[in-house]
Amino acid sequence: MAGKRDLVPDPTVIGEISAPPFVQLPDPGALFAQRAERLRFLGSVSPLKPYLEFIADLSEAQSETAAGLDPVAARHGNDRGREFGMPAIDRVDAISEPVLETVFDRLFERASMIAKPQDAADALERVANSEAGERRRMIEALFTGVLPPEAIAEHIYIWAGLQLHFTRLAATLDPKSLKPVADGVCPTCGSIPSSSMVVGWLGAHGARFCSCSVCNTLWHYVRVKCVCCGSTKGIGYKEVEEGGGIIKAETCDECQRWVKIIYQQLSADADPVTDDIASLGLDILMRDTPYGRGGFSPLLAGL
Repeated sequence: MAGKRDLVPDPTVIGEISAPPFVQLPDPGALFAQRAERLRFLGSVSPLKPYLEFIADLSEAQSETAAGLDPVAARHGNDRGREFGMPAIDRVDAISEPVLETVFDRLFERASMIAKPQDAADALERVANSEAGERRRMIEALFTGVLPPEAIAEHIYIWAGLQLHFTRLAATLDPKSLKPVADGVCPTCGSIPSSSMVVGWLGAHGARFCSCSVCNTLWHYVRVKCVCCGSTKGIGYKEVEEGGGIIKAETCDECQRWVKIIYQQLSADADPVTDDIASLGLDILMRDTPYGRGGFSPLLAGL
């Protein structure tokens, strides 16, 4: 990382179609396996290789756990809640479903086979032996986006199981039934976005989508607009030198926060979670600015 370059406003095109789909719901059968592949690819040329390989193994554990679970019944979403601008999935109901404990137990058993540092192994043992109440407290911390620094590793394991559970639930929804909720809020589960991505898909080329940190839903969000507060004033862009323009920090002078924006047009296999982790240099750059991180990724907490 040699430095930074400020770009105001975003010089790229704003999008090439007038009405992209509002959401792209996740396919858990493919998502976690593809994420693991992307993590290994980026890890092969990254100083973060050991960590990226560990997360790749954890993503594969998510994929294998998903394959062994019974199918999720189709959901009609939180119809009554949507009348009042609520997300499609009621989080309280979702985390109370007995299958979530099954997801945790199976994922933790599979994760025990992953090569990992002793500290990570100890954290897995603690979380695998934790009571339901303690797991519930960690889930609630993940929903707020604020993790206790002394227990980040435990929260990452809980997040991996929670993400798998909510991704499976999200996949059963009718995308046409989803409606915007609020700036910085996933319309599927109400969670915080991790990052945003300008996609290269047919039918949405050049459109920007936010990525949910929990259920992996992608939802359309217009460009040059703060993901956190919705302001269109004082939006700027920063990136590390020699970054190739693939990942930038979108900053907002109104709320003083920033969120990564990933340009999939420049890297077709870009993944909003993987490329967020692999671009730690941008996070380090932003520490020397007045902006606070608005996107949430447990995998970057403590790094």
